[in-house]
Amino acid sequence: MFTRRKVVVFIDGCFWHGCPLHATQPKNNAAWWRAKLASNIERDRRHSDALRDLGWQVLRFWEHEDPDDICGQIVAVVRTAESSS
Repeated sequence: MFTRRKVVVFIDGCFWHGCPLHATQPKNNAAWWRAKLASNIERDRRHSDALRDLGWQVLRFWEHEDPDDICGQIVAVVRTAESSS
């Protein structure tokens, strides 16, 4: 979180946050897991929307993404936010 620039960064785990490429659905207790994982995705959406409504830039990345690419994107956004303030 970059509070002065109002930029927040989330690194979402593929399993817990429903990655379209890598998410899996457990077979044991499947109904419970479906509901749990769906609620995680919905919570992420609510939190991102609430932060945006408060004027924050929300950056979300998947755990499988290249760390160097993620860092580059974060730096670019923070620098842009810095130059516009």
